[in-house]
Parts: sequence; C-alpha cells; structure tokens
Amino acid sequence: MPAAMAERSSGSGRWTIDKDPHLTIHSMNMTLEFIFRLFLAGVLGALIGLDREYRAKEAGYRTHFLVSLGSALLMILSQYGFMAVIDHPGVSLDPSRIASQVVTGIGFIGAGTIIFQKQIVRGLTTAAGIWVTSGIGMTIGAGMYWLGISAAVLTLMGLELLSYLFKSIGMRSSYMEFSTTKREVVNAVRERLLEHDFIIASYQMEQVNHESAATYQVTMVIKARKAGEHDLFDLLHDFQDDMNIYKVE
Repeated sequence: MPAAMAERSSGSGRWTIDKDPHLTIHSMNMTLEFIFRLFLAGVLGALIGLDREYRAKEAGYRTHFLVSLGSALLMILSQYGFMAVIDHPGVSLDPSRIASQVVTGIGFIGAGTIIFQKQIVRGLTTAAGIWVTSGIGMTIGAGMYWLGISAAVLTLMGLELLSYLFKSIGMRSSYMEFSTTKREVVNAVRERLLEHDFIIASYQMEQVNHESAATYQVTMVIKARKAGEHDLFDLLHDFQDDMNIYKVE
C-alpha cells in the first residue's frame, strides 16, 4: 500500500487506512492498470502459444497464456506488493527478488518440454518460447508496454518468418525402425539413403536367430537437408516386399 494511503496511529503502533477520496480513486485506477497489464500479457502469450499449437508442439496457447499471465502477476507483486511495509524502520526488501525467481521457475517448465529420444532432441524451440514468453509477461507487468509488444512481435517473426526465409538451411532428423530377413536389404537401404544425400547419424542392427532363418532388426536416426527432403516411404518403396517398416517419425 502506498505510504500516502496509510497512517500510523499515534502511540498505538497500528496502521489505519486513509479515507481520502482522491487516494481511493488513485487506488482504483492503479487496480484497473494492473488488470490491463495482466490482460495484455495474457493476450501476447496466447498469440505465441497459437504458433506452437498450430505446429502441434508440447506447449500450446494455454501454457503460454498462463506463463505470461503468471509472470506479469508476479512482476506486479514484486513492484507494488510490499509498498505498505517497505518504509518501516528496520525493513529491507529487494523488489527484484520475486522477479528473479520467476526466471528460475520458468526453467523447470521449459525443461519439461524438451524430449531426448533415440538421439533426437525435440522441444528446444518450445522451451525457448516459454522462456521468452515469461520475459514478455514480466515486461508488461512492469508497465513497459511497447517493449513487451515489440518482443512479442519479434518472437512471432522469429518463429514463422525466419522459418520461411531459411527453410532451405538446416537439417531435419528422422527416426526409422524396420526388420528384414535379408542382410543385403539392409545394405541396399543404407546405399539408397546415402544416394539421396541423407546422413545416417545413428545406426544399430540386431540379429535375431529363428529356427528357419535370422531376422535383422534395424534402427536408424537419419538427417536430411530440408530443401532436398524426400519422403522415406517413397525411397524405400522398392524394398517393401523384403522388409517390414515399424516406425518412421
């Protein structure tokens, strides 16, 4: 509570609320200002989340909305929540402490969206998006509207526009599992992938012996440039009679 809105009763050591109507109006205006900050932070977070939702990522518009809203709320609390006691004798507060802990807490949420499976890391962009969304919420919560809006616009540009402009740069990872009873089919599949500029980042083959014949179970992590990406099923169409494809992702 601002100092002008509270007075210490003489000799009692207790605080009483000032009934000044001008201060009451000021308090209502501040409350409306805080609500607007929460609303704007939530909207900006949801816009970033819609991009992630459209791409079927782990964290969508609801997660980003809550992250941005919560960050703005904690930023407001950090700035204004302790004004009633900050001027007390012997009281020493660090207004930035709550805000600094928000960044640490968001790190745990972001880490939960990162998935490492079969030597493929997924969710890094979504985790970074959550981290930036938290920063946007804190910026709006601090009342720096244009800075927060500009950061949200730049974030959306980075997620969409840069992906379109540089779609021919970088590589895409795929994971494939298949089995075959012919060892030469395994070698032929590897040669076919290399002919089409695929990079075999990881390769594992297990031989399972049966009474009639042996079966070769193969797992591959494959990388290809996005510009020259081919459909794996089309490339392996010639081998469909000699192999069973279990998974391609």
